[in-house]
Amino acid sequence: MEKIQLEILGLSSSQSQSGSFALVLGETDGNRRLPIIIGMFEAQAIAIEIEKIIPNRPMTHDLFKSFGHSFNYTIKEIVISDLKEGVFFAKIVCENDSKTVEIDARPSDAIAIGLRFSAPIYTYEKIMTDAGIILTDESEDEASDLTAEIKKDEPKTSTTSEDKPLKDHSYDKLKEMLNKALEEEDYEKAAKIRDELNRRN
Repeated sequence: MEKIQLEILGLSSSQSQSGSFALVLGETDGNRRLPIIIGMFEAQAIAIEIEKIIPNRPMTHDLFKSFGHSFNYTIKEIVISDLKEGVFFAKIVCENDSKTVEIDARPSDAIAIGLRFSAPIYTYEKIMTDAGIILTDESEDEASDLTAEIKKDEPKTSTTSEDKPLKDHSYDKLKEMLNKALEEEDYEKAAKIRDELNRRN
């Protein structure tokens, strides 16, 4: 069965399920998108690897990488292998010098691990046909309008000094905020602070 290579296009809060995130994969040689709803912790594990943030303590997926290297295994590829009743299934294809092994996994865990090994992500045509979507310019505009509407309706809250835009903070203050974000394992905030610091270097 011919495989279709995918790439990660985005990761955002799910509007349909509270506490969940939408991981959007796209064809590398096409315009179809494959959105997969994943949990908060898996989304965090994917985000910190994309942003190349090093946590204070190894996360579960980092442990898997260390374990694999210790036994001379690497990840050849990640395959989104099946879709049953709206639930995606995946396989982690591992290999060493003598054999190749396929391990069943949730797509979110498989992708979080695959990123740490720089492994490509694939799926099959049937899954793209059944669950893939094509974003038109019109649907993208509607999504932007919806986002703007949601932000407009959000309740106003009192602000503290740390609620100011990052560009308004001093370099030392940003370093302090970065350390605090890492201690609290708020990697999304840490990534934004790191980017602001990098802009000043």
